[in-house]
Amino acid sequence: MTNHLIELHFDSSPLGGVTLDGLLAEFDRLDQLLSKEQENFGALIVRSGNEWLERSKSKPVPKKLFDCLWFEGEICILFASSNQGKSILAVQIADAISKGRPIPGFRLEADTQPVLYADFEMSEKQFEIRYGDGEGNFYRWSNDFMRAELNPEADLPKGYTNFEDYVIDCIEQFIVQTRTRILVIDNLTYLATNTETAKEAAPLMKKLKQLKTKYDLSLLVLAHTPKRDSSKPLTQNDLQGSSRLIQFCDSCIAIGSSVQGSDVKYLKQLKARNTAYEYDEDNVVICQIKKTDGFLHFERIGNGKERDHLRTAFEEKNVQRTEVMSLAAQGMTQRDIALTIGRSASFVNRLLKAQST
Repeated sequence: MTNHLIELHFDSSPLGGVTLDGLLAEFDRLDQLLSKEQENFGALIVRSGNEWLERSKSKPVPKKLFDCLWFEGEICILFASSNQGKSILAVQIADAISKGRPIPGFRLEADTQPVLYADFEMSEKQFEIRYGDGEGNFYRWSNDFMRAELNPEADLPKGYTNFEDYVIDCIEQFIVQTRTRILVIDNLTYLATNTETAKEAAPLMKKLKQLKTKYDLSLLVLAHTPKRDSSKPLTQNDLQGSSRLIQFCDSCIAIGSSVQGSDVKYLKQLKARNTAYEYDEDNVVICQIKKTDGFLHFERIGNGKERDHLRTAFEEKNVQRTEVMSLAAQGMTQRDIALTIGRSASFVNRLLKAQST
């Protein structure tokens, strides 16, 4: 048992004695001191339910950053298949926060503040092309919108075993120096090349969660989904490395393609901790990708049911049949074709056999 040296402090009465109020105040101070020590058990902090609620009352209620889909203090994952507009929407959200102007149709409650957009996808030239009109006119950003890309001349310093850890430490250094509290990472695949496995996903998400807790951050993390069956609704299982990534994030948004047009997308809420589900399969947000004054963006055009935007099973099979035949004509093996389209090798084999008969 640990021995404690306790120093008592009493308020004295005008006659030099100890007052009852002083005695009670000192006992209350000692009780708080001992309670604080007793609540720490190594990796655990243990308090009663009432104590947790009392502590939480003094903390501000998280504000909406992107409607009810992303709140302050959350790690939110935004995922979709390739070329569905993940980066377009993420930049749009970051731009809205940096200017304090909500995206039309979406609520923004947080104050205007700096945002760091860590862009591991686009080059400087690609960024220029995306946010220009082709005639030398470009979209005007707030000075609070900060974009970062990798420094091609940076070497791995001593003490690091991989470049990804070094990148995370550089992000932390920026956060400390600028006090930026909103961070967008585009995308997760760069920081962990194999997020399909728990071995890779868990350590990465732990690092991001540690950053969030240490600096009171709000993170929007972009992730990928492998090729999927477009006749089926989007679920958490469509997220690459879903089991571990979903476990560590606070909220999750998926972008789905629509049969109503190549420029039509829908947003679906797949995880929420600070709110009830508002945008589920019966009330997805329907958007259209547009470019106005050099700014590529999502425009909200309504709400609807997810099933109205999905292919039928027959349509999906026809699309996959065409893709399989095209890839086979290029000389790809059945196993490689299966990996490309996200189906089993036996499925590919059956399609090729049926086509040859």
